[in-house]
Amino acid sequence: MQQITAIVTMALPYVVVLAALWFIMIRPQQKREKETKAMRSNVQDGDEILTIGGIYGKVVSQKEDVLTIEVGADKVKLKIARWAIGKIEDKK
Repeated sequence: MQQITAIVTMALPYVVVLAALWFIMIRPQQKREKETKAMRSNVQDGDEILTIGGIYGKVVSQKEDVLTIEVGADKVKLKIARWAIGKIEDKK
């Protein structure tokens, strides 16, 4: 009985530290990934976006995982992957 108590007493701090790390680091990261995935899947034609490469553009069409965006005054069209969307700009 004393051995079990000693093992639990020694293991308890490790369990507490691992639980704290999960709540501090892993859980928030999973939440951010879920929000990012939802944002990327809800992109609509006409949305102004910023790519992770720093390019601002307007979505003109989409096919599964490929988006076509218009960039610049000349309205140059670029094809980008859906995962390359950094954020959707707020419409004013």
